[in-house]
Amino acid sequence: MTPPSYPKKQKSQMIASSKKSNYLRSWKQKYHDYSGKRLNWFQVILLLQGSIIVNIIPWIGFFSVYSLIISLLEYHEKHIPLPRISNGLPNIVLSFNLVLSLLLIFRTNAANERHWEGRKLWGVLVNTSRNLGRGISIIIEERSVKDRLEKEKIIRLVTAFALAMKLHLRREPVNAELIELMSSLHYSQLKNTNHPPLQIAFWIETYLQDVYHRNLVDVYQLNRLQNLVDDLVDILGGCERILKTPIPLVYSIFLKQLLIIYCLILPIELVSIFKWWTIPVMIVISLILFGIEEIGSELENPFGHDPNDLPLDMICDTISGNIEDLITSASQSYEEV
Repeated sequence: MTPPSYPKKQKSQMIASSKKSNYLRSWKQKYHDYSGKRLNWFQVILLLQGSIIVNIIPWIGFFSVYSLIISLLEYHEKHIPLPRISNGLPNIVLSFNLVLSLLLIFRTNAANERHWEGRKLWGVLVNTSRNLGRGISIIIEERSVKDRLEKEKIIRLVTAFALAMKLHLRREPVNAELIELMSSLHYSQLKNTNHPPLQIAFWIETYLQDVYHRNLVDVYQLNRLQNLVDDLVDILGGCERILKTPIPLVYSIFLKQLLIIYCLILPIELVSIFKWWTIPVMIVISLILFGIEEIGSELENPFGHDPNDLPLDMICDTISGNIEDLITSASQSYEEV
């Protein structure tokens, strides 16, 4: 059966589409979609692995020197005999292989689950912010220009909640990012409170109660908007649970101890086969093992500034852009009326 023939223009379009599809699957495009930064593939690799490599370099250096010492002892075996554990040493190494594999898999999976749960919570935050901003803009009645301006201030507090939540999870104080989203009085109060995002949720709830007493919404509309504010607080609580409930420290300590013991025993087994090649082999093995363990440590808290953490700044920019679009659309509708 002969393949179908296409016109030259259609073929060129298909080739261009294929190239575009390959580009979208590239590392640099995926990283751009994830973080909003435009880097080449080499810069992406250096950035994402840089923080991990820096933390494990001391271990790599230690075990490369240790492997050198073991190789020297093997080389001078007639003068300085290297301790042997007969045929039991390979069995010990094999047992460590199995145990460490299971522990590293559990460590990485647990950390990745926390990272993914944090991303899902922030995804829900984006949708809830849109729904709350849209609800306040549409549901609450406007009887004067003052009412419209008051609504705009409260809608911007939805963006302020996301920014304050980001700073709270990073354990950073209230900063200038929030100045343009609220009055100077609210900003000064926010700087002196112990829990800024919760304070912002309180201000939004207070406004909703006020418009209800002024008969600008009915009780059903009030409940709908209050449920959205409750969802914001629930999302905040879910992120705090991830932040304040790390993987038990004793597990991390024990895993690190097993890695060290394993890398101390392994060169004694390898040196009889690889001789001087034991040194580069141990460098690669220690890089892999301690690198995997460090990846688990880095993914455990997804709310920081590390390149592998969640792109909270970009998510907050998305919320801010959506809220400002809602305010602009509402203002244009008001002017047309």
